[in-house]
Amino acid sequence: MRGDTLGFPMETERIGPVLSAFEIFDLVREDLALVEKAIDVESVASVETVTTISRYLQQSGGKRLRPALLLLCARFSGKAGDMAIQLGAVVEMIHAATLVHDDVIDMAQSRRGRPSANVQWGNHTCVLAGDWLYMQAFQSALRERNFHVLELLISLTQMMVEGELIQLDRIGRIDISEADCMEVADRKTACLFTACAKLGAVSGGADTPTEEKLGEFAWNLGMAFQMIDDMLDYASQEETLGKPVGGDLKEGKVTLPLIYALEKATPAERQMVATVLNDRNYEAVPFAAIHNMIERHGGIQRTRERAQQFTDRARQLVAEFPESPYQRALCTLTDLVTERDR
Repeated sequence: MRGDTLGFPMETERIGPVLSAFEIFDLVREDLALVEKAIDVESVASVETVTTISRYLQQSGGKRLRPALLLLCARFSGKAGDMAIQLGAVVEMIHAATLVHDDVIDMAQSRRGRPSANVQWGNHTCVLAGDWLYMQAFQSALRERNFHVLELLISLTQMMVEGELIQLDRIGRIDISEADCMEVADRKTACLFTACAKLGAVSGGADTPTEEKLGEFAWNLGMAFQMIDDMLDYASQEETLGKPVGGDLKEGKVTLPLIYALEKATPAERQMVATVLNDRNYEAVPFAAIHNMIERHGGIQRTRERAQQFTDRARQLVAEFPESPYQRALCTLTDLVTERDR
């Protein structure tokens, strides 16, 4: 895992006028439309059920943040041609595959406001559909005949699987540390952001130092994204989040807001958390009691502040590049991550 973000001097004076979210996505709007078409083409399987599940996932209203990051890094580096479009589809398909497998493992009931795929088609079918999506993504990437691209994607997939295994090993445990949480965030989320930025840099013809720096920027962005995700599980509303709030603890996961709160919790409060971890529901201990405890001990606020440290580092890295619309767009992405509500 990368080093802490504390102690870095801020150098944001080289960043020009901040762009709005609309302006950011407008820079790559046409490219994203082509990515959508590529995903649609790549999602057609010889087995109709796989095609149906793939398109169900595609139509679920995802933010397409990862392909947008890839495309912005490609344009920042020079151009967003056919390679960037194809790899944008690849990373979104890999992301979809991980969501399908995660929902099976977590026994999720909903995703983005709709029944999760495993609820619609069952666990066995969805595991195989997720496997197919992974292989189809690699089949698509293979057409680029670029060993570095394949190296990035293979390393990414291994990291994400390792992250899921580490998280599974810690399910139900209350003695999870901040470092444990950071390790999972690194492997399950930040590594995908890193790969998106590096693949964009490769697509745009960037040199190795630029690729590495964009990767470091995206890693910090991904770490912040996961922390805000963990925070929203306690701080958001179900209608906004698109899935039940408090789901992490009910699935046996102790995440950063709760870790921080447990540092100050009383024995009785720790017992409340242990009860939910053991029961895997909020029948004996209502979610409101857990939420109030986390709020009272500053868990949500501390998580937001920790995420801000990572976005501050990401902005510092962007400020070291020459000023341009794409530099400003990458900078504004950090605000979109920390200020989102879902």
